[in-house]
Amino acid sequence: MSKYLLIYGLFLLCFSHTIQAQDRQYIPDTVLINGDTLLMLGDSLIIDVPVKEIFWKTGGNYNLNIQQVTLSNWAAGGSSTFALTSGLTLYANYKKEKKVWDTQLTFSMGFNRQDNRDYKTRKTNDNFHFVSNYGRELSEFFYLSTQLDARAQLLAGYKYSRPAGSDVEVRTRISNLLSPGYVQSSTGLNYRKTYKDKSKISVILSPFTGRFTIVLDDSLSRVGAFGVTPGENVRAEAGVSLAASVTDIQLMKNITWKSDINLFSNYEVFGNMVVNFNSVIRMKVNKFISTRIETVMIYDENVFIKQDDGTSRQAVQLQNLVNFGISLDF
Repeated sequence: MSKYLLIYGLFLLCFSHTIQAQDRQYIPDTVLINGDTLLMLGDSLIIDVPVKEIFWKTGGNYNLNIQQVTLSNWAAGGSSTFALTSGLTLYANYKKEKKVWDTQLTFSMGFNRQDNRDYKTRKTNDNFHFVSNYGRELSEFFYLSTQLDARAQLLAGYKYSRPAGSDVEVRTRISNLLSPGYVQSSTGLNYRKTYKDKSKISVILSPFTGRFTIVLDDSLSRVGAFGVTPGENVRAEAGVSLAASVTDIQLMKNITWKSDINLFSNYEVFGNMVVNFNSVIRMKVNKFISTRIETVMIYDENVFIKQDDGTSRQAVQLQNLVNFGISLDF
């Protein structure tokens, strides 16, 4: 009988040790090395690396569009043409706590070549636009912001005409590198909001705006082109401005719209507006191919446009481009 009791006691002792082993909890040791938290569990080392917040967002888009028409012995008439337009957009946006800083650079260039004319290759597009906005948050959607807006062209532009009774075309230079160029600096109240679909809206009203018109070409400055005093290269103005922009607005599936408008009024002639409007509708076929409809409208009462009859007058400047080609986001 004692033999069975001994065996039964040994069985209970082993069973109790098994239960204790199952209920045993291992508490990991915590070690700090260079600010990183390391957890040690037995012979295993668990590294808990904190997630680093990203303050900068950068990217851009490049597009290239080519059109070619080649005719040979074509009974219906016409001429061979070649057209090329290309554009590059870069952006860098910063956000940390109550500070925001958005910067964007847009550059586009286009040429057209046609065989049956005296000046075969002509510029069709030449735009350079840089805008940078720094703001401090006042409330959820309102910021105190300072914005720098610079617009220019890089190549000479010409007016082509054919004098009466002549078979030869002539051209007159009407613009050149930084002729004109526009720099506008403004400080004011900025309303900005980002929606769930990542579309954005921004409106900045600035009662403190300085605008500078630059004409570096001496032959153009001597005749007072683009509103500068004859012989001067820079015209400075003080006034009020309103700038508004929308970005990545989803019109339909794979169709987005972005646009910006800038209005400026000189305090000396308050109420007369300088208008700069840009619009881009992008219809995306896939990640490499898209169609772009670009519209630019400018009105400046200090700019006089030479007409075909030889006179010059104030007029709305309008540029519209429809492009189909390569489009790369990065």
